[in-house]
Amino acid sequence: MTSSEQDLLLASGLPIFFEIDNFDELDLSPTDNRHGQSVRVWARSLSVMQKEAIVASARSGKAWRLASDEGPYLDGFDSAPCPLSFLTTGMVSSYFNEIQALARQRDINIRNLVLIQDNYYTMQGSALRGTMIGGALPVDLEVQIDCDADDAGLNELLVHAVHASPLNGLMRKAHESLFTLTMNGSEIGVGEVASINAPAEKDPGDRFALISAGDDTGRHDELISRIDKVAVQEGVAGGAGTSLQATQSRQLHVRARCRLREDGVKEITQDLLSPLGSRFRFLSDETDEFGGQDAAPDAVTYMSAGIAFCFMTQLGRYAKIVKKNLDEYKVIQDTHFSIGGASGRTGQPGVADPVETHTYLDTSEEAEFARKVLDMGERTCFLHAFCRTELKTKIKIRRI
Repeated sequence: MTSSEQDLLLASGLPIFFEIDNFDELDLSPTDNRHGQSVRVWARSLSVMQKEAIVASARSGKAWRLASDEGPYLDGFDSAPCPLSFLTTGMVSSYFNEIQALARQRDINIRNLVLIQDNYYTMQGSALRGTMIGGALPVDLEVQIDCDADDAGLNELLVHAVHASPLNGLMRKAHESLFTLTMNGSEIGVGEVASINAPAEKDPGDRFALISAGDDTGRHDELISRIDKVAVQEGVAGGAGTSLQATQSRQLHVRARCRLREDGVKEITQDLLSPLGSRFRFLSDETDEFGGQDAAPDAVTYMSAGIAFCFMTQLGRYAKIVKKNLDEYKVIQDTHFSIGGASGRTGQPGVADPVETHTYLDTSEEAEFARKVLDMGERTCFLHAFCRTELKTKIKIRRI
């Protein structure tokens, strides 16, 4: 596995997050747009825990360079948010979109709105025995609101808005994620995971060296930023190195707080409460088609990136635990969501297809190890667990 004592995200000379202004020159093809909002992610490992991705929307044509890192709990550099934060950020942003849109359609005046969302995950079992598995638990959503709807009308608004979120399509029934596997440039059959039943997408090679960020450095720095760095703590639950233990029984907790800035852009403050992680601030915005200004990545961009980043973390983590060679790993991931039922004015619940991931591994190990890495990556990925679990969002209302 690639090992680096250098923080490659900071050493690259590029902003860590930015809109790609030359995507058309990269010879990369977005995925087909099945339900209205499809996203393709090209992601690669930089070091054991650092990943970078090109994330492109088939609907808007916009593409973003996003990156992820891990904190002390996985011996990361903590230079970018953890993978789980992207899913939580996109999810709470999507709920905010649908609540606002549905309130406008029902002539409900919202004077103030803050959403606080808590996502919970589990990790149980032994990596060495192959019994380790990740899980996802129901989501808590606290709605702090000042509006002119009565209690019954407000409750109905929020329930319908949550159902209208595109992510509801992944939550309301179990989805088995689909995969292909390419080892050292040649496609091989998968092991226990479900197959896409189509040839692997061609590896486009290194397109990251070609991407351009443009000149708006102030905007780049504002998109995602760390606002409170966690202290390194040894010998405590969730502390340094604890997520690398070969046998685990733990629960993870990610929180996000979403509010609307005066300029109409959503600001999300994200905390990793267990294990112990840093606090990051994200900006999120929709395209003008859905009432936004294109000022920051939209909800489905963040959600899609989070799934890819989380899966890749598990690939690298498993190889590190079992002390096997994994020089490089990359994915091409496709997610297919509907447009929001309220923001897209369809009046329908959110729809989503199973996540499709083409996995590319470079390793000196045998093919059986490559299959095992893929199997364990899917088993232990919290967000593939999220996909394969029927989940509900529990709403709590607090008037302010």
